[in-house]
Amino acid sequence: MSSLGSNFEPALSSGRVFTTTHWSVVLAASLHESPQADEALAQLCRVYWQPLYAFIRRRGYEEQEAKDLTQEFFARLLRKNYLRAVDRKKGKFRSFLLAALEHFLANEWRDAHAQKRGGGATLISMDEESAEQQYLQIPSRGVSPEELFARQWAMTLLEQVLANLRREFAAAGKAALFEDLKIFLTGEKRPVSYGELAAKLQTTEPALKMAVSRMRQRYGELLRAEIANTVSSPEQVEEELRALFAALSG
Repeated sequence: MSSLGSNFEPALSSGRVFTTTHWSVVLAASLHESPQADEALAQLCRVYWQPLYAFIRRRGYEEQEAKDLTQEFFARLLRKNYLRAVDRKKGKFRSFLLAALEHFLANEWRDAHAQKRGGGATLISMDEESAEQQYLQIPSRGVSPEELFARQWAMTLLEQVLANLRREFAAAGKAALFEDLKIFLTGEKRPVSYGELAAKLQTTEPALKMAVSRMRQRYGELLRAEIANTVSSPEQVEEELRALFAALSG
């Protein structure tokens, strides 16, 4: 019989979720030029561009124009100091990004449209074909651009958490185990029972359930850590967690 949990232990305790995060680094350096802050902001943008693309599409822009505007928005965001207007005590990356995008669309889109895409700046890496496919799968009625943004933000965040957990399992030499167990996290229809999967993995059903419990615990820790990357204080983590589930249930 194999032991599922002995070789994979969480690397982050739940009591230390909020340390120095991407958004806190950006905010701390908002009044000064900082290569670290620039890279932190760029990393956040690379992860969370898709909800903005969906927002722009829902505002009525066609596919190619939405792609151009998304790229130009990020190009301008990364080279202009929009951060001076952010309340450092209340700033959340989610709300900041949406407000900045709405300002961009209202006041700067004509200039952006007239210029070469990106203005020569480094573009954010985007899977544009995938973005459009995801957008086309979204119900076309009854969802406002703001509601769509919140829902896509939540889905993107959960995808990032799942990817982080997959990397941890792979680093521990348990990539195959992750693929077997992820159905207990994603809500997918389970093709096998606990007993059948335990037999496949040559372990006991209680050991399998313990491994799933540990995986879920780690998933929760990584979820809070990812949320912490997008807020400016520990107190906002639970607030954003509630907002995430509200967006998904809406």
